[in-house]
Amino acid sequence: MLSINKAVDGSKAVFELNGRLDTISAPQLEREMQQSLGSVLSLTLDCAGLEYISSAGLRVLLEAQTNMMARAGELKLIHVGEVILTVFEITGFTDILTIE
Repeated sequence: MLSINKAVDGSKAVFELNGRLDTISAPQLEREMQQSLGSVLSLTLDCAGLEYISSAGLRVLLEAQTNMMARAGELKLIHVGEVILTVFEITGFTDILTIE
């Protein structure tokens, strides 16, 4: 299960992700982003509460990165835990995403 707390302020948005980003919850995050990111140029994903990410979750992040780059915006991930960071390193996502 994934819980998403979002704050959108003009061209900036912060999504706090809590729980599991997997095959079941990835469509939920994808919908939330499509509905909320109309004029957003800076998207921050706070991953402090993210416990697990599957390939479906990685696909959503890659799609978000592509979308933000297409509009000359930025996507960054903050507070990425060790387990999630390991997944990013193994899959090469550390070379694709901005992780702070």
